[in-house]
Amino acid sequence: MKNLIIIIKRFIPKYKWYAVANVFLNIISTIFNLFSFASIIPILQILFGLTTERHTPMAWQGWENFDNFKDYVVNNAYAYIEGIIDNNGASTALLLLGIYLIVLTFLKTMATFLSRASLIPIETGVLRDLRKDLYDKILSLPIGYFSNERKGDLMTRMTNDVVEVETSIVSSLEALFKNPIMIIVYITVLFTMSWRLTLFVLILLPGSGILIGKIGKSLKKKSMRGQQLNGEMLSLIEETLSGLRIVKAFNAENHQAKRFSKTNETLRDTLIKMNTKYILAHPVSEFLGTTVIAVLLWYGGMLILDGDNTLSAPVFIYYLVIFYSIIQPFKELSKTGYSVQKGMASLERIDFILKTKSNIKQPENPVRMKEFSDSITLNNVWFKYNEEWILKDINLTIKKGETVALVGQSGGGKSTLVDLIPRFYDCQKGNICIDGVDIRSFTTTDLRDIMGNVNQEAILFNDTIYNNITFGSENATKDDVERVAKIANAHDFIIASEAGYDTNIGDRGTKLSGGQRQRISIARALLKNPPILILDEATSALDTESERLVQNAIDKLMKNRTSIVIAHRLSTIKAADKICVIHEGRIVECGKHDELMQLNGYYRKLNDLQK
Repeated sequence: MKNLIIIIKRFIPKYKWYAVANVFLNIISTIFNLFSFASIIPILQILFGLTTERHTPMAWQGWENFDNFKDYVVNNAYAYIEGIIDNNGASTALLLLGIYLIVLTFLKTMATFLSRASLIPIETGVLRDLRKDLYDKILSLPIGYFSNERKGDLMTRMTNDVVEVETSIVSSLEALFKNPIMIIVYITVLFTMSWRLTLFVLILLPGSGILIGKIGKSLKKKSMRGQQLNGEMLSLIEETLSGLRIVKAFNAENHQAKRFSKTNETLRDTLIKMNTKYILAHPVSEFLGTTVIAVLLWYGGMLILDGDNTLSAPVFIYYLVIFYSIIQPFKELSKTGYSVQKGMASLERIDFILKTKSNIKQPENPVRMKEFSDSITLNNVWFKYNEEWILKDINLTIKKGETVALVGQSGGGKSTLVDLIPRFYDCQKGNICIDGVDIRSFTTTDLRDIMGNVNQEAILFNDTIYNNITFGSENATKDDVERVAKIANAHDFIIASEAGYDTNIGDRGTKLSGGQRQRISIARALLKNPPILILDEATSALDTESERLVQNAIDKLMKNRTSIVIAHRLSTIKAADKICVIHEGRIVECGKHDELMQLNGYYRKLNDLQK
């Protein structure tokens, strides 16, 4: 019941009118079903000659109590049927009762169809909303979040867990809406027919509910573990595909195969236990339902044999028909309980992402970023990912139009420093200002609008060259794209490709060479036309010819811009306005190339090592 309330509160409010329509139609369907079953009593009485009592039409007595209404309907129905038998014979009465049964069944099935149709917008809408919320949340989370999470596990939460919610919870909405209504209505009618018999039955039901509930709770735990193992396996597959060249180069196929087999076997064992408990729902509910029916037959028969004048044989058969009609929704509801428990585990895993708080806070009253006009200033900046400080007391001023290069040993903090400027991370101490305003006073959208990035690994998408260049620049024209491609030395190889600018470059641009990918990345940055440019070792992974072409494109890109360059090859940044040497998280030297060479310090050593 608790999970049912959680699901209704969470998913239904947005689609409340569809839910109201569904509840109303289910009530109508159940009432039609009851009235169609009611024809069994007079049919049995006619067939077996049990009709001895005569009824006369009675006047309406008002709505003072339910018995008045019941007596009015039952008495007049019998009087009407007896009149037909007297005037037209029993066979005509049976024919009319058959037609009545057909009409009521048609109305019931139409109401059932419409109730089911009213759930379709809810089911599809809930899944759409869940996928959208999850995707939007992934986009809004800071980069640091993904450094601590397995990519495969995140993909499992976005795919397998969403599918599990669909199959286990959303598909159960019909049963959650329909079956409680049927059970409540039927039990109410059964009480009016024989309260002693119904009360006796209800004493038997709680025991079965407790048994089913215990199995359902253990099923939720197994389902949670199964989804976690799914994430581990998907992560292992992703790692293997990404590092397949290394796996083969080190003859590590058997090692990876053993890792995969172990995870795969553990997942299989978990799924066996989980699915065994899941399929237990039907036989358990079937057995309990049959047991209750058997006890009901015994106790009801005893009441009739003892001369209970409230329960005749035809009425008892009608009672049994209605009660048996409760068994199916009760079984469906118990199976739904299993499904919901199974799905709640996946929903909790999805909520783990949806409820994650971003540590990159947006300002409540943001300062509008008009334009970059003066400088970027880092004041006493300290930063760490975990316990150890990566950047220590960084002080740096970058004037508008300057090219500032960051050099130093790998792991010294160069990339971390440039990641702080667009607020991919926030520093723990100190601050970073643009034109004297703390960057935390701007929205991240405004801040990143004035910056362009070209990374060591060109990050491209499985799309056309044209769409990769225009990524993030929706209003660009074809002429704009061709212009920036020419500046980036990319136009010639683009028009020589099979479909020109409409050529699909494959996953991560694998159909292009490293130099071609980098030039596409530079063209994308040129099209954005940002006043501040961040270049993170953009040529370090290229061969000599590609480096020459890319460096030429970079020189054009940096023209008339404020540029922050992380350089591996010092020859590419000799002309920089300022070169900062970062060693173990600190800026240890800063100046022009010639000045630093004369200092005969860290920079001189780096330069000599590359000769």
